[in-house]
Amino acid sequence: MGIKLIKISVVYFVIGVLLGLYMSMTGQYIYTSVHAHINLLGWTSMTLAGILYLIFPRAGMSPLGKVHFWMHNIALPVMMLGLFLVLAGHLQWLPLVSIGAIGVVIAVIVFAINIFLNVNIEE
Repeated sequence: MGIKLIKISVVYFVIGVLLGLYMSMTGQYIYTSVHAHINLLGWTSMTLAGILYLIFPRAGMSPLGKVHFWMHNIALPVMMLGLFLVLAGHLQWLPLVSIGAIGVVIAVIVFAINIFLNVNIEE
């Protein structure tokens, strides 16, 4: 899972940078929170999780590692798409933000449990 997390994090990094470029070129900064969340929850968090999974392969190979990977990578795009649409004025998509955010929180909790259960000094 470590390599997969690092590779998908680079996709989030590119999306975040492109969104930042768009905002700076157009002077429209309404999507700043989308930009920040993509970079923090996509690029940074997933890169760090991937590195931890490489350092501690038992955590990366565990069922919790797989659940974390898939839940995070399903919930984050749902949350970001919903937030993008809400910020663009389509308030009917607000439940999408909430659903995605709850999914991301659960994914992070699964990650934390995985780290506590599967990361040991003996590794």
